[in-house]
Amino acid sequence: MKGDAEASASDMPPRLPDAESFESLVRWRRDVRRFQTDPVPAETLSHLLGIADLAPSVGNSQPWRIVEVVSPALRSAARENFARANAAAADGYEGERRAHYQLLKLAGFDTAPVHLAVLCDPDPAQGHGLGRQTQPLTLDYSCAGFITTLWLAARTQGLGVGWVSILDPEAFTRALDVPPAWRFVGYLLLGYPEAEHIEPELARLGWQARTPCSGRRFVR
Repeated sequence: MKGDAEASASDMPPRLPDAESFESLVRWRRDVRRFQTDPVPAETLSHLLGIADLAPSVGNSQPWRIVEVVSPALRSAARENFARANAAAADGYEGERRAHYQLLKLAGFDTAPVHLAVLCDPDPAQGHGLGRQTQPLTLDYSCAGFITTLWLAARTQGLGVGWVSILDPEAFTRALDVPPAWRFVGYLLLGYPEAEHIEPELARLGWQARTPCSGRRFVR
């Protein structure tokens, strides 16, 4: 039998996270749009992506594919794509709601030092198809889990992540020159927040407050 000094880390029982600390981490996790321009150290980014890569996935398939967007041309394409999609989205509102929408800051392309595109491989060899025959979208859900894990991990390093959803996914996938079957999931901006707020920005700016969980819970 191994002595305590000889036991490897893998032999030791996992140390469970403190519940209070985890709740605080979740509460402080923000969808950030206002960033400082300070660079994120390469080793920090690699560490965070490694943690996010531990996220659960259907069949242990890890279907997420991450493209770090560093090319000025691609960053410009993302910004222009957003501008077109955002203008179209504004047309879906009228009156005061439209004016309010146009005041919101919904992206931080010019200041966020790290840009990541997350895509989903719809037929990864890894996982051998387990668990997705009847619900193939579990692959996309797994990618969303990767992003959520990255969001939380970033906060432990004082960083924030903004998920830019107002993009034409097909157009930007073509611009990335990745396999055409890959499905675009999200464009992420990562950096140090300009300011720290525990309340979501959309709530602070009067767009939409959080509502109680009881309104989304049902018993059958």
